[in-house]
Amino acid sequence: MATTALADAPDAPAAARPRVRRSPLWWPVVAVPAAAAVVYTVLTRRLTGDIRYVLAALRTGGEAGYSPSEVFTHRPFFYRWFIALLDAIGFGGVVVRETLMYAVGALLAAAAAYALYMALQRRLTGREAALTAGATGLLLTLTPRTDFLQPEWAAVVLTVFGIAAALGTARPWPGALLAAVPLGLAVMMKYSTASTAAFGILLVYVVDRGRAIRVALLAVPGAVALFALSVLAGSHEWQWTEDMPQINQSALSRTGIRPGYILERSVDFLADRSVLSPVLLLLPGALLLLWARVRGRGRRVELLVIALAIGFGSLAVVIVQGNWFVYHAFQLTAVAAAMWGLAVGGARRSPPWCFGAVSLLFGLLPVLYAQAPEGLQRPATVWALGLVALLAAAVDAWRESRGGSGKSARNSARGVLPAALVALAGVVCLSGAMWPGSPHLVSHGKTGPTNASFLRGVERKQQNADELRQQIPDGARVLYLAFGDDVYFIDHPAQCRYPIATFLQRTRFLKDVADLKSFKENADCVDHDPAPYAVLDRVWFKPGKVDPGLMRRIVATYTCPPAGDGPSKTVVCVRK
Repeated sequence: MATTALADAPDAPAAARPRVRRSPLWWPVVAVPAAAAVVYTVLTRRLTGDIRYVLAALRTGGEAGYSPSEVFTHRPFFYRWFIALLDAIGFGGVVVRETLMYAVGALLAAAAAYALYMALQRRLTGREAALTAGATGLLLTLTPRTDFLQPEWAAVVLTVFGIAAALGTARPWPGALLAAVPLGLAVMMKYSTASTAAFGILLVYVVDRGRAIRVALLAVPGAVALFALSVLAGSHEWQWTEDMPQINQSALSRTGIRPGYILERSVDFLADRSVLSPVLLLLPGALLLLWARVRGRGRRVELLVIALAIGFGSLAVVIVQGNWFVYHAFQLTAVAAAMWGLAVGGARRSPPWCFGAVSLLFGLLPVLYAQAPEGLQRPATVWALGLVALLAAAVDAWRESRGGSGKSARNSARGVLPAALVALAGVVCLSGAMWPGSPHLVSHGKTGPTNASFLRGVERKQQNADELRQQIPDGARVLYLAFGDDVYFIDHPAQCRYPIATFLQRTRFLKDVADLKSFKENADCVDHDPAPYAVLDRVWFKPGKVDPGLMRRIVATYTCPPAGDGPSKTVVCVRK
């Protein structure tokens, strides 16, 4: 059986494997701060706009009589049902429901991490398995708000379950069959998330080639079968699959390949992503530590090729979509966390102290970067910090290569306290995104709102929505020509299967969207059995810039007041 050079053979006798002393006294040094960070994050987070958009469409469309199978949300069938099931668990007001969704998401992340830990124990030492699975689980839970519960996040959770099933089952074929289900569902989260499932199979390949081939043979037809099921279960699924790519004005298929722009934007994008998730800066150093422990030139080349495939593949997914949203590269940050855990946990002679110290400092990076002078907020600064992390890893790899002898070397390798301290540095690093002063978004190296200011903005949006809701009778149906946040907080039932006018709004940028069948169906919501009220966001919808024929239908159906003097330009319209 092929096994990774970094792991112990699963069939090796227990006495032959490296033994790691366990202690009830020191590992709580890691577990307690990690648990505290998770609890704080769950209790203080609010949903990001993308998740509110999906929830708003599902809720208001559901009140109109449409199931998640039949409501358009710019997300595929299985992801809609995933969010709908999470929402069904909740109760109470807005904050309570959002907190419960985060809590359930955290439990899913913990379950995936535990499954990975149990699987890795068959092939790694207890310390390696614990740090690799623990870092992955913490990354899934403490990741920036812009990632959490997104299709990319859900795909990574499912892929972790798939890897655990593939590696943790005693017999290869049953393991491959179990892995094919979550990996197939990972593909269905957004279709572009097929890359995440593919990366998962590559990681299985690093450990066991035979199992990876078996998983691929079953997962590919499994994903095709799941897609066919979604098309059969949703009457519009195939139509939306064809039409959705046509409303993305930034997609590579519309902009064409511009090498200079792609290179420049990629450099900026990776720097932005690294500020939000500093563990990404540690990925090259972690790979260096792992690569230095591998024996054999062929094996080293193989691991290097796989690492490059995952790195460039993750970036390619971002480039093809063309929006450069940071959450599009979430799978790369998950790989970075897992590799960090494996690199730190796999130290044989001495913990990587230099690498650990940099990890600890990077936990403060988001807050410090947000407060830095504008001249320092640039991609070059972030890349320089990445170089520091790589040099720190190189120093540790050199120290480990020099070896050691005697009792002191063995104790430094196997002591629980040193490993716990370095692991605690990883907890601090992975917690960087949750601090109130950490940036909510970063663009071209410049920080946008912080977490604290984002939450204040959410409160203002909710207050504006409350004022609009007071102008609409209880239970009255609404045509929403407004952004997802307004729909989410107003929360009146919609009238058709397109609760949010996504197709109609995109004619601001792409005139040919008006030729799509989904646009025509969405436009019919305006004057075919129209709702008694409409909510118009004059900033997001821009009446003067959308399709002229559509605007004539809106004017003929509704009377809309002019926008007020306040910052909000959203108004309530009444059917004529």
